[in-house]
Amino acid sequence: MALHLIKLCVGCESPEDLEEWIALRLEEKRRRDEPEEHYHVTRMVPKKIEEIIEGGSLYWVVKGMVQCRQRLVDIRPFVDGEGIQRCRLVLDPGVVRTEWQPRRAFQGWRYLKPDDAPADIRAGAGTAELPDHLRRELTELGLL
Repeated sequence: MALHLIKLCVGCESPEDLEEWIALRLEEKRRRDEPEEHYHVTRMVPKKIEEIIEGGSLYWVVKGMVQCRQRLVDIRPFVDGEGIQRCRLVLDPGVVRTEWQPRRAFQGWRYLKPDDAPADIRAGAGTAELPDHLRRELTELGLL
């Protein structure tokens, strides 16, 4: 069973913001004739790389709630220009909405066991059509 990562999505107000940012970055790469690959750079390198890339995802915490995920394609450690060890989390550019799950703020990324990961929202599911403020309130009350 694949292992996942979870991380705060700093600077995004919604999964739609994340999708727009990804599209912008990929368009910039196209214009510069660079490979159209989407990745997120982190300082710490996961030790369980094989478990993660065998179907794992990066779950994003947006505004205090896990709201979406992206499939992890690869994990590439590297040393930056200042000699600091870093890591590229290579992600599928598609953003998958998940059921909302409250999370407190934390630094960096954390491992997320499959049993603790929120379920994907199926297209046409009733909760997918709820306004964000109502979904947040119902989730905080433990009703979703």
